[in-house]
Amino acid sequence: MSNGTQDETQDDRQHESQPGARDATHDGPSQDGADARTAVTVFVALGANLVIALAKVAGGLIAGSPALLSEAAHSVADSLNELFLLASVKRSARAPDSRHPFGYGKERYFWSLLAAVGIFVMGGCFSFFQGVEALRSGGSESRTGYTVGLVVLGVALLAEGSSLLRALAQVRGQARATGRSIPAAIRAGDDPALRTVLAEDATACFGVVVAMAGVGLHLLTGEVAWEGWASVVIGALLMYVAYQLAKESRGRIIGEAADPALRQALARFLDRQPEIDAVTTLLTMRLGTRSTLVAARIDLVAGLDSEEVEEVLVRVKTELRRHWPVADQIFLDVTDASAEDRERARRERALLDEAVLADRERHAPAPHAGRRPAGPHAPDTGPSAD
Repeated sequence: MSNGTQDETQDDRQHESQPGARDATHDGPSQDGADARTAVTVFVALGANLVIALAKVAGGLIAGSPALLSEAAHSVADSLNELFLLASVKRSARAPDSRHPFGYGKERYFWSLLAAVGIFVMGGCFSFFQGVEALRSGGSESRTGYTVGLVVLGVALLAEGSSLLRALAQVRGQARATGRSIPAAIRAGDDPALRTVLAEDATACFGVVVAMAGVGLHLLTGEVAWEGWASVVIGALLMYVAYQLAKESRGRIIGEAADPALRQALARFLDRQPEIDAVTTLLTMRLGTRSTLVAARIDLVAGLDSEEVEEVLVRVKTELRRHWPVADQIFLDVTDASAEDRERARRERALLDEAVLADRERHAPAPHAGRRPAGPHAPDTGPSAD
């Protein structure tokens, strides 16, 4: 046994109680519930975008404003992004089959990537183009056009704000369940659909405020440049947000490792098993929001016959799945570890420990929020080696 002292075992359990390690202890029904809550959040965002589109159509017809009518088309296009996210929630939950033995979990990331592209093209580029056109044309609106435009922006702020509050409420629930602070839960972004809605709504609310400021300054000064620059700022912000969302989805589509704290918890659990002499390699990959592949190369202690080896492997896999249900694809390769293998594993473990420490310091909640969470998602202290 690599670290069999009582102090080391207690230290391992303490590390496994960190937020990243216990995020993966949710069982199937709770994950289904999280998917249902995400679907509701996306539906709220879809409804908000449709309300904004109707308001812009009505405002454009009343004021005879081509700009508002084109903005209505923009809001309809935004609604397509929500349909992409709904597709991601639905399609990623399909059961594995012969063509996709590891399931369809990565559909979540694919459709979220398409939504990010939609935000970039139909949101960022459209707003940037409108801003440049306004700066070039130097046109002006009638007072009726100003009034209608401000009313439409007010409706947009209320609709986007309600959607943002819904998304924040879900993030708050996830933060409470995992023992994270709300900012840390947002940065973690475990659910790409929720993360996309949250980013889109927060950016939209900020953009509406900027647009209202631009319209107001245009009305006061008579300079259309204020509106033009407001659109340019909104477009640039949307492009940046879309890039960050696409970057996150891309990383998980091509194969991203599990959270460092979860990897550390798995490695420490394997180290504690009396039959395992060394863990020379531990590889993980996210297969979706509810599935993770775990592949480990282990060296067993001497003196075990083939039947005992089989019993050890079955027991270890069963215990891993019981304590970390998200680790549903587990592969253990028994091999003799050379001195070079052990040294390499030691260096990799040290780097992993440093990554966990840095992540914990970055995501540490405020002092008053540092209490242990209660309820079904309380920290998993990990199985003992008995």
